[in-house]
Amino acid sequence: QVQVVESGGGLVQAGGSLRLSCAVSRTTFINAMGWYRQAPGKQRELVAAISSDGSTDYADSVKGRFTISRDNAKNSAYLQMNSLNPEDTGVYYCNIKAGLVRSIDYWGQGTQVTVSS
Repeated sequence: QVQVVESGGGLVQAGGSLRLSCAVSRTTFINAMGWYRQAPGKQRELVAAISSDGSTDYADSVKGRFTISRDNAKNSAYLQMNSLNPEDTGVYYCNIKAGLVRSIDYWGQGTQVTVSS
């Protein structure tokens, strides 16, 4: 069974930074990787994604502040978050699309990010 584990969340003051990590095990056929977040009372939304060729996509609200990266040798993805503001508060989930023949979605359990004003 594929496992996706996030880490790196926490409490930070507005203007601060955090780096989230996503470690994937029990598969090497990882296509796209992405970070989603869900704020209280809101739907889960895409924050950033990175494809197997390294191309990236960001939500407009985080462009210029967040950077997604991946290390294929370590089956890992990262989200560097700078200039955080209270609107960035939420549970951050790592998502991967993995599979040799067809891609299947796998999710981590989420990590809480809280930005205080």
